Amino acid sequence: MARTRCYRGGALTDEDFPLDQVSEHLKDASAVVWVDLHAPEPHELQLVADELGLHRLAVEDAARGRQRPKLDRYPGHEFLSAYSVQLDVDSGQLVTGEIHAFITQTALVTVRRDDSFSIDALLTRWDDEVDLTHFGVGALLHGLLDVIVDGHFAAVESLDDQIEQLEDLLFDDRPHDRGVQRRSFELRKSLVQLRRVVLPMREVVNTLMRRDTGLISEELLPYYQDIYDHVLRATEWTESLRDLVNTILETNLTIQGNRLNVITKKVTSWAAIIAVPTAITGFYGQNVPYPGFAQESGLLTSSILILALSGVLYLAFKRMDWL
Repeated sequence: MARTRCYRGGALTDEDFPLDQVSEHLKDASAVVWVDLHAPEPHELQLVADELGLHRLAVEDAARGRQRPKLDRYPGHEFLSAYSVQLDVDSGQLVTGEIHAFITQTALVTVRRDDSFSIDALLTRWDDEVDLTHFGVGALLHGLLDVIVDGHFAAVESLDDQIEQLEDLLFDDRPHDRGVQRRSFELRKSLVQLRRVVLPMREVVNTLMRRDTGLISEELLPYYQDIYDHVLRATEWTESLRDLVNTILETNLTIQGNRLNVITKKVTSWAAIIAVPTAITGFYGQNVPYPGFAQESGLLTSSILILALSGVLYLAFKRMDWL
């Protein structure tokens, strides 16, 4: 279903009116219209395009989807592509939701392919910032970008928390090699995906803030500057977390190597200790006469040698921290 709103002088005056009445509402010079299309049929999208005079290429991009985050400029309007994100903590996967927006001087049209992006959160943001809506489409677009970028920031924070838990597993007394490797791969994959979504938003917001677009008034520039600051922080945080995950993987491999060296030393030490009684019992097991042959003194001598030499080796290896 399509959702619609009309603002006049910054006040909400009408909502949920049919799509074919969009142009009627825009006859009022003070009116600003918002239209939301959720998984629209081609005829619905074309109806809005005819009402607002949207460019054919922009309409095709919105219909096909899978666009990179961008801001394209067409005669009479701009076309925005962006992604909302949310981290699934259990699986470590990043859930993305593609959202497009057609931006004119008097209308904002959002197109969503699924329910990943919460439109109710956007409406709440607009209703909480009624002092901005009288600035027109720029204020509505600010609310949209603010919700999207806040989602990016929340996802980065969640990833940071998950990586901290991964660090705790890395230095746990009990080995978690398999779990650390699997979780590191999942989080690194999500960070790569998040970077593809967050990094282009710098150019998107920066382009919107240019004066030649005519969308952003002087009063709204500080608000867009705040969004731009959040985008930069999210981008830098994402880059640092990618490096941190790589460091965790390398550290885990180093710990595994050190643990293998310790195990090798222990096995070698016990093998050396076991070799002593093997050698002595082999010597005393010869079928030729020797001092103590077939006598109790031979058994006593061999037992003393086994215990003494094994004890000396054990103490020596223990002192070298091989056992």
